[in-house]
Amino acid sequence: MHHPVAQKTVRLVGVPMDLGAGRRGVDMGPSAIRIAGVSQGLRQLGLRVEDDGDVGVPAPETRDPGTGNARYLEPIYHVCNRLRLRVRRSLELGEIPVVLGGDHSIAIGTVSGVSEYFRDRDERVGLIWVDAHGDMNTPESSPTGNIHGMPLATLLGMGHPRLVEMGGFWPKVAAANVCLIGIRDIDEVERQNIRQSGIHAYTMRDVDERGMRAILQEAIAFASDGTVGFHVSFDLDGMDPRDVPGTGTPVKGGISWREANLLMEMVSDSGRMTSLEITELNPILDVRNQSGEVAVDVILSAFGKRIL
Repeated sequence: MHHPVAQKTVRLVGVPMDLGAGRRGVDMGPSAIRIAGVSQGLRQLGLRVEDDGDVGVPAPETRDPGTGNARYLEPIYHVCNRLRLRVRRSLELGEIPVVLGGDHSIAIGTVSGVSEYFRDRDERVGLIWVDAHGDMNTPESSPTGNIHGMPLATLLGMGHPRLVEMGGFWPKVAAANVCLIGIRDIDEVERQNIRQSGIHAYTMRDVDERGMRAILQEAIAFASDGTVGFHVSFDLDGMDPRDVPGTGTPVKGGISWREANLLMEMVSDSGRMTSLEITELNPILDVRNQSGEVAVDVILSAFGKRIL
């Protein structure tokens, strides 16, 4: 059962990118989510679904990682820039873009496109970011140089100028409208970045102590304050590896399957989600596409799938 919604169109965009990650495999994430039945599930909720196929991504073996502390900067820039244009175009058509990743560096492109679309209409957008990691490193602070640890900082205007300035304006979101939920594995300098940034960060201890419902009510309010709505960027490693074994950088003790669905159901109830992305699904590490099925489940909950 689901609540009837006006016939909205969801546009799926795959981004088979693992240039931003430390290990290979998340480039197969979009396929796994499609195989798990994302289009069929969305149609059963009464939505129209257009699948854009995938943004072209070069294989790491064919590109030079570069010398600096932001590995594969140039190819990541080009992929994210193409993604930005696709996401913006989808919103211009009145659709809801749903981006399937890929490592989390793709959020630089997704959120740039969403932000640009609303900025052209003198509106702002909020951001709910679900993740085990802060994604708040900069090239200076990053211990690895992997760009998938930098996208949130980049969108807030901190990081490599090439990525920060994508689309010709920055920051893409105001810190006061950003909520980071589920963090439990943070680098030392990154911790300072998060504290100083002014974003609202909720650790797994906060989730344990206060419960997902209280946190989501607060996060939706922050992300909606003075904005037209919010983008949801959901890194599957935010969930517990028992539920999602197939993720690139698993960390014990994450958000449970039930908490993730409650989070997305509350997002759906709010009616404020402008766009969605799911990242860091690594089918190589998965068990019988279990994580692909969880990804689909989480997406469907965000679009109004209900138990009753």
